[in-house]
Amino acid sequence: MRTKKILVASAILSLVTLMTLNSCKTTIPPNAVAVKPFFLNKYLGKWYEIARIDFKHEEGLNNVTATYSLNKDGSVKVDNKGYDFEKITWKNSIGKAKFVGDKNEAKLKVSFFGPFYSGYNVIAIDKDYKYALVAGESLDYLWILSRKTTIPDETKEAYLAIATKAGYDVSRLNWIEHNDL
Repeated sequence: MRTKKILVASAILSLVTLMTLNSCKTTIPPNAVAVKPFFLNKYLGKWYEIARIDFKHEEGLNNVTATYSLNKDGSVKVDNKGYDFEKITWKNSIGKAKFVGDKNEAKLKVSFFGPFYSGYNVIAIDKDYKYALVAGESLDYLWILSRKTTIPDETKEAYLAIATKAGYDVSRLNWIEHNDL
């Protein structure tokens, strides 16, 4: 019986250690810098995805939007929506984002799957909060966002230069179509 209790205690300790280590991992690529100062209230609202490095949860989607709003607990509700032309259906994912540290810095973590979080870092934004460049926790996650379905060429080029300097391979970006559905 004592051996069983020791095994259970050891398993619990291992799980807590793993969760602690996972929560301490870096949420931003080494050469990327989160925007500071950052004004969350100006960032809230609807954004159109202009480009992204594809990953399995968004693969094949167009007309992608992300809408951010405040939850009662102070976290940020993340409502992602995109159209899957192959399946002829809308896909929607609801998540939650929290600041990693200073609420004045655009370094957040986001979760769509329970206790598992991933980095969400605004690394460039214009003064009017119309265009944003968002880095994930690694060089496999990058988004260009806009309040409209297009982005000016000069902003696009500036954001591509920032992403390249941070180590991103911008040739991997998929440019998202937005059309009336």
